[in-house]
Amino acid sequence: MVREQYTTTTQGTSLQRPDNEYVYKIGIYGWRKRCLYLLILLLLIILVVNFALTIWVLRVMWFNPEGMGLLKVTKDGLRLEGESEFLFPLYAKEIHSRTDSSLLLHSSQNIVVDARDMNGNVTGRLTVGPKAVQAHGQQFEILSNEGKMLFSANENEVVVGADKLRVTGPEGAVFEHSVETPHVKADAFKQLRLESPTRSLSMDAPKGVYIKAQAGNIEATSQMDIVLHTSEGMLVLDSETVRLPRLPRGSRGVPGNSQGLYEVCVCPDGKLYLSVAGEGSTCHEYSAC
Repeated sequence: MVREQYTTTTQGTSLQRPDNEYVYKIGIYGWRKRCLYLLILLLLIILVVNFALTIWVLRVMWFNPEGMGLLKVTKDGLRLEGESEFLFPLYAKEIHSRTDSSLLLHSSQNIVVDARDMNGNVTGRLTVGPKAVQAHGQQFEILSNEGKMLFSANENEVVVGADKLRVTGPEGAVFEHSVETPHVKADAFKQLRLESPTRSLSMDAPKGVYIKAQAGNIEATSQMDIVLHTSEGMLVLDSETVRLPRLPRGSRGVPGNSQGLYEVCVCPDGKLYLSVAGEGSTCHEYSAC
């Protein structure tokens, strides 16, 4: 633009207009103007590209007023439909499936579920691996649908709260320490065997130990001694027939007319032996003490 100088004259006077000695140009011209237009064009292109990328991201991520794709935001939390893959740890207060489907957790390595306290320390952990399932915590419990305790384990004891514990392995169950139970029973038509291969086997009860075989025999086999001891009561053998087939016989004297009859004698140390029966006692004659 050109700034022009004007002078005022009155009528009747003729003044010569002075020449424009000084001309000032205001604006951007030349290469500066071209650079400004180029910058504005570049900013416009960037704006269009950003807008297009935003539209593309919204379409790819399936953004909608309810959430993002299969992930919907509800008043109770987040609802995720279908299968999902988490590349990093997932922190949640509660995870549950729909009422008409099951909850499936799948991993190519391990599945680890941690419970932490207010300080972030791990108080419980459940690890499902390719070779083992491990649970770390102060106590492990399994409850029924009614809330009845079926199994409980802690550092001090393991409790089985079910009505029956059944062991179906061919080798049975091996216990390194004591077992406390009110009833030990074998399946129908199966044998019940209590064995200690290298140590002793003890059965204790404050009100008595009851052993019963309804359709078979009861056998007690030992390489050394079998001791039946009662501190205050007595030992009763109640049966139609009591047999001691391997009792030793007295070695002194010559058997008389005993007709295969013997009498049972007892030594002072409690040893039993057989003596040939006679009209009177022959224990002293055929003593085996």
